[in-house]
Amino acid sequence: MTVSDTIAKVTTKEEAIAAGWPPNLVATFKRKAPSSAYLGLEILDANKEERWVKVAFNAGPDLCNMWGGIQGGMVAAMLDDVMAFAVGLDLEWGQISPTLELKVSMLNPAKPGRLIAEGRVIKRGRSVGFIEGELFDEEGVLLATASSTATFVTLKKKKTEA
Repeated sequence: MTVSDTIAKVTTKEEAIAAGWPPNLVATFKRKAPSSAYLGLEILDANKEERWVKVAFNAGPDLCNMWGGIQGGMVAAMLDDVMAFAVGLDLEWGQISPTLELKVSMLNPAKPGRLIAEGRVIKRGRSVGFIEGELFDEEGVLLATASSTATFVTLKKKKTEA
């Protein structure tokens, strides 16, 4: 069963584990990153084999600049988030994929509301991955595109006292 077959039915961490979701998606139920929560992240669909993810961001007015548009750094953060989920689909527990570089092109103003982002892995090596992402409004208007390079790091376990 692929992640794409089960994603719509999953609403809890236990369901995500039972459905075979990769660790990086399961982790969103355990403890969503504060930045992802602030952006209003919601996972919509994913395909581990094809290495792509689709998410929604429920962008409120607190993400806006003084002219009512979503601030560019927030748009970049949304794209960074979705690309990190895509490149992390085949990481093991205890591994992370920090972004080494990020390029974002703002094509249209992003306004508050539900925004849809898609991220896909273009190439994945042993230590570096190349990812692309797109951000759309609910009507399907392309708002921004991005590309990034990520590295793969295995975190060291914390030493516990006996």
